[in-house]
Amino acid sequence: QVRLVESGGGLVQSGGSLRLSCVVSGIIFENYDMVWYRQAQGKVRELVADITNGGSIRLADSVKGRFTISRDDAKSAVFLQMNNLKPEDTAVYYCNADPHDHIVAGSKNIYWGQGTQVTVSS
Repeated sequence: QVRLVESGGGLVQSGGSLRLSCVVSGIIFENYDMVWYRQAQGKVRELVADITNGGSIRLADSVKGRFTISRDDAKSAVFLQMNNLKPEDTAVYYCNADPHDHIVAGSKNIYWGQGTQVTVSS
């Protein structure tokens, strides 16, 4: 059974920081690119940051300079460090595992966590 368990969300004041974690089990973590998405109430889900299994990183323009993404393959975990948070960062943040090469991964399945709420007060 594949599980992605996010943690680290909460309520923080504008300008504050949070660190989200996502621990993965049930797949070979090294075969997957890891992605953080977020969805604000009434809005579509958007990509925040992703890191390939090789360590290449992409960040949404709205979070560049404030957020960083990292992974620890030994712990099967991905992290999102969020600094200088703004009220517009308020959303449910979701962790996503996407096979980098579905042949190597042995699957085309994409997996999602249950989400963690981040609320930034002004």
